[in-house]
Amino acid sequence: MTEGRTADSARRRERVLKALDTAVRTGGDITVSGLARAARVDRTFLYRHRDLLERVHAAATAPAGDGAVAAVSRASLQTDLANALERNSRLAARLRQLEKRLSTELGERVWAASGLGAPTDIDNLQRRITLLEQELEDTRGELEERKEELTAARAANRELTRALNQS
Repeated sequence: MTEGRTADSARRRERVLKALDTAVRTGGDITVSGLARAARVDRTFLYRHRDLLERVHAAATAPAGDGAVAAVSRASLQTDLANALERNSRLAARLRQLEKRLSTELGERVWAASGLGAPTDIDNLQRRITLLEQELEDTRGELEERKEELTAARAANRELTRALNQS
């Protein structure tokens, strides 16, 4: 059984090597999926045999030899152009974002260094003052309520005292 597997693996290797040679000679597109299809093997076969995978990658990245021009299709060039334009757009957006951030940071530093802007401790004190003023208003409101209650209690006390004195 082991001999059968070994023989099958050897036949598959030969088919992959023939497909790779054919792709290199014809200047075809060299990809793992394309070679696996041409050799009638599963892609995992190539990934399990690292030496074959390395040959595929080496052939895919090797420049065209013997003055032959690498096969470039209109679709591949359009895809490359679309990818380059998209990358350019992403980089331009990132550049604008970084420029805005740099401008903001430098503006804040210059504002603070010029003395025109309020130092951060003054801002903290202003917030504290606002908070204390709110607490003071709350306390004044409570004091006013207590005064009204005291006035009502005094009036009730006078009424009771007058009622006692009359009886």
